[in-house]
Amino acid sequence: MNQFQAESFQTKEAGAEGTPKEEFDLEEYLSNGVENIVKGAMKAAFRNPREITYLSRYALSARKAAALRKHAEGEEEHIPPFLIASITNRCNLHCAGCYARSNHACFDYNQPNQLSKEEWGNVFTEAKELGICFILLAGGEPFVRKDVLEEASLYPSILFPVFTNGTMMNEGFLELFDKNRNLVPVISIEGGRENTDVRRGSGVYDTLAEAMRAMEARGILYGASVTVTKANLKEVTGPEFVHFLSERGCKVIFYIEYVPVTKETKSLALKEAERDYLRKCLSVLRKQKEQLLFISFPGDEKSSGGCLAAGRGFFHINATGGAEPCPFSPYSDTNIRTTSLKEALSSPLFQQLRESGALLEEHAGGCVLFEKKEQVSQMLVREEKQEKIKVQAKA
Repeated sequence: MNQFQAESFQTKEAGAEGTPKEEFDLEEYLSNGVENIVKGAMKAAFRNPREITYLSRYALSARKAAALRKHAEGEEEHIPPFLIASITNRCNLHCAGCYARSNHACFDYNQPNQLSKEEWGNVFTEAKELGICFILLAGGEPFVRKDVLEEASLYPSILFPVFTNGTMMNEGFLELFDKNRNLVPVISIEGGRENTDVRRGSGVYDTLAEAMRAMEARGILYGASVTVTKANLKEVTGPEFVHFLSERGCKVIFYIEYVPVTKETKSLALKEAERDYLRKCLSVLRKQKEQLLFISFPGDEKSSGGCLAAGRGFFHINATGGAEPCPFSPYSDTNIRTTSLKEALSSPLFQQLRESGALLEEHAGGCVLFEKKEQVSQMLVREEKQEKIKVQAKA
């Protein structure tokens, strides 16, 4: 263990010498983090004036959005600050252990009935009106829907992290991100060349390194997304990897705990000891690297009071408009083609999940709802039966 990682076991958060653990508020951290990035960017104003200008304006927009959500709370309506939007179910890679392909939510080609650019525009408009200020764009591979990315660029008061495998970055996308600072590419990387290429395909690491070089050259704000397993845990939390990303202009690092999609890959999932290690390392990173944002799922959710899915802190809209608790729990009883975002937040399924206490339960894998998929499925079955009884009674 190196000195950097050893320090992570001596933090206040570790609860040493009877010291109580620190509370971690994900929403507050993200809001403050935007301000920290603005401060850091101002120190290099001659290099990146557009980044400073946009982030300064966005910080004001985020505060206004928070005021809208606070007002809604006063009206006994909870509006989450985040939304995850899978704008396509098509992807050009076959990553090992991909949960989306395991859930049959990801394909090599375009599927029918996906939301149009205009329909996504309606979603973004309502999100803005409700006070949702972070919309994570995912897939599949979101770069195959450049039309939706261009639509998102029209909403500068919303920050759109675009989770991409990075292999489709070209001059056209670089120009799009350069001109529209509310679109923030988040490149998936698994650590160094070996771990990245083993999971994502031979040569992917070098492609990502080139994409990062091109974004840094343009001063484009971007992030990295790391799927954390037992195999790469120490590498991706170590100083060399973090320094590698920081030196290449990365400003945000997402640590996503691996969700075991089969029994054969369950051994890769973090257990409590590894989660504790990750949490302590992040505590140190956040203090030592204040110019970066470090976000962990579901670790930060747990510190914020439990799973944030089903509208507690966010929810998911799939490529065909289904409102789901989260991407790892692909169950839906509501489609935003026929209802509003506000109504979707009050769907029977979401209400059952919030009221049942399932979101607050402990779990062994990287996602409580993925682990409890049978329980979630049964909620839908009961709901369908109740709806049939109501229809029969009216008849």
